[in-house]
Amino acid sequence: MTAPLGLAALTVLDIPPLQHVDLAERHGFDTVGLRLLPAAPGTTAYPLHENPTELDALVRRLADSPIEVFDVEIIRIAEGFDTSAYRPLLEAGARLGARAVLVGGDDPDRARLTDSYARLALVCAEYGIVASLEFMPWTAVPDAKAAVDIVSQADGPARSVLVDALHTDRSSTTLDDLAAIPREWLHYVQICDGSLPAPTDDVELIRQAREERLVPGTGGIDLRGICSALPEGLPVSIELPNEPLRRALGDDAWLDKIISATRRTIAPIQAV
Repeated sequence: MTAPLGLAALTVLDIPPLQHVDLAERHGFDTVGLRLLPAAPGTTAYPLHENPTELDALVRRLADSPIEVFDVEIIRIAEGFDTSAYRPLLEAGARLGARAVLVGGDDPDRARLTDSYARLALVCAEYGIVASLEFMPWTAVPDAKAAVDIVSQADGPARSVLVDALHTDRSSTTLDDLAAIPREWLHYVQICDGSLPAPTDDVELIRQAREERLVPGTGGIDLRGICSALPEGLPVSIELPNEPLRRALGDDAWLDKIISATRRTIAPIQAV
């Protein structure tokens, strides 16, 4: 089974949504991810849920394109989390046909974080969107076991764990941990490679995750092992920000390079 390939928001974050779809279409992607809310204050996002004109234009563009929106980003769960504040984002995501919303966990109070996630998952289910909780080693959800523990205490069809190859490699997560995630909680995986040795401090972990990921096959991450631990045909989102390499090649050559490298990486696994 061939996995659908997506062009993640972070890979071309400076490109607005309409042009993002154009690029994905031109280079053979199946889906896109769109960042409607910033990952950190002051960083780039495209709040289509606050701009009906731009949202309508993108809906019309998608109607004439083979490209689908797979996920929207990003809901961060911190202290004082208010689920209702994210309904406009989820409404926009539903209009775009999104199947997932990326969720980050920042609340250090695990019980409160778990409760907030459970409430969010119930609301996401109303829109037909899964709440994909991504584990990241510098957050309050540092590894796959933590994500599974939180998600297991929610109810309904929107429960979801997001596996990112970079975070898997740089956390305490093992391949056995990935294989233990219930299959119905896995909706897509984010793929890239990363340099070795891996950073040991959060500042550099974050910098490399946001700015310096590597093309599959050019770093030290066991991508084939990670993919082999996940369900066959799981949709793949190529999340690969690296502005120096992208500028050196230009957008067209860069996107051709990363999609070809990803296909080469996952093809042997799919053929098994």
